[in-house]
Amino acid sequence: MAQQITQQATGAIRQYRWKELGLLILPCSILLLLMTQLLVIHSSNDTTTLNNLKNLPILDGLIPILGFIAAILVVHFILNIFFRKADQVLLPLVSLLSGLGVVMMTRLGPDIPPRVGPIPNLGSKQLVWVLVGLAICLGTMFILRNIGWLSRYKYTWLLFCFAVLLPSVIKGILTFKNADPTRDVLNFGPLNLQPSEFLKIGVVIFFAGYLNDNRDILAEGHYRLGPLRLPPLRQLGPLLFMLSIALLSFLVVRELGLALLIYSLFLCMTYVATGKKSYVLVSLGAFLLLGFIGYSLLGYVQNRFATVAFNPADWAHLTPAEDKFALGSGNQVYQGLTSVASGGILGSGFGLGLPARVPVVDSDMAFTAYAEEFGLVGLFAIIGIYLLIVHRGFRIAAEASDTFSKLLAAGLTSVFALQTLIITAGDLKLLPLTGIPLPYLSNGGNAIMANFIIVGILLRISHNSAVEREGAY
Repeated sequence: MAQQITQQATGAIRQYRWKELGLLILPCSILLLLMTQLLVIHSSNDTTTLNNLKNLPILDGLIPILGFIAAILVVHFILNIFFRKADQVLLPLVSLLSGLGVVMMTRLGPDIPPRVGPIPNLGSKQLVWVLVGLAICLGTMFILRNIGWLSRYKYTWLLFCFAVLLPSVIKGILTFKNADPTRDVLNFGPLNLQPSEFLKIGVVIFFAGYLNDNRDILAEGHYRLGPLRLPPLRQLGPLLFMLSIALLSFLVVRELGLALLIYSLFLCMTYVATGKKSYVLVSLGAFLLLGFIGYSLLGYVQNRFATVAFNPADWAHLTPAEDKFALGSGNQVYQGLTSVASGGILGSGFGLGLPARVPVVDSDMAFTAYAEEFGLVGLFAIIGIYLLIVHRGFRIAAEASDTFSKLLAAGLTSVFALQTLIITAGDLKLLPLTGIPLPYLSNGGNAIMANFIIVGILLRISHNSAVEREGAY
């Protein structure tokens, strides 16, 4: 009896998620060091070199970081009890980014300019959303015992995508002549709902289910159009309907980022499912044509591209019109680039810069805050974390036991990659700036919850795949 108990204890120790626990030490240590640095800076009296010391959070304002560390450890223990076979690298990577988001919002909140108003509890609000996101992540894993049922309701998800976007479309039609292009945010009392954050999940589920059922027909083609072989209209129709949602986002809702994300997901998942480069090339050609038409007809698109073409480095020779542009519609990106440049290679140091001078620095321009205080080295580290998340996601897709799970994991991983690419390129003036938040690092409850749903699905797929592999032997 004693020997049996000893063997069970030894087996439990061996099956413990030691790799995940060891990797969680890194984000916890980094967050504690950043918290200590803020405390040291706040207690300093050297106001000759620092102008914003009075706005840095005191010890009570740093409690969100400690709460975050406790929450992550609780999630780790729950995974160890119920989902021991799930991927052990994904949670530490996401935890590091989420923790950086909490600590940066804690640092930025009291420093936001008077025109917006300081938000001393911004870090606490970010922590609440992260806690809700972690709970939703675990709930997703418990609910999705069988990933395959998502595929059976693919057309329901298609209707869900249309229903989610419909209020924004109606709002866009009613305010079409309004100069303000932001129509993707719906107000429900004190809550602000951004449908696009949940729309992207429905889009991926529909694409994965539809491509799983029709990949052979799509790969073989049916009709000839010159050198191309197109699928039958029956298979092509639902895809065109989904692309019309992207077109509505572009023309009516005026969400360039959402349209770009949906179209890019279509290209990525179609290529993964069929392996046909011709579909990608034709779709890219259609995208360029529609983009040119939209640029010619829509003033807000022209303003976005004007920001990309603007050269702030030649500030000494700006014309009066260019100077007005730099102080007007181009001011946000201009201030962001200034913030990035002031960070240099190693950054000004966490808590030592002035990132809050950038408009909407807690959301659209969060990338510039990290660039100023962590420098180029810090940016490479953050981008490296995103690349590791993408790597783990595609590895989960490659190891999945069925085609639908493979496509679903690949599509959800592509969401991370595309969102990061679109917003970072926009902040650096390489692409038109969009309202897509930087995953986990930007302020915003909708984005945090949606991204944790994605993580929950990926962890569940990895757990199911590992269990099925062990059962096969």
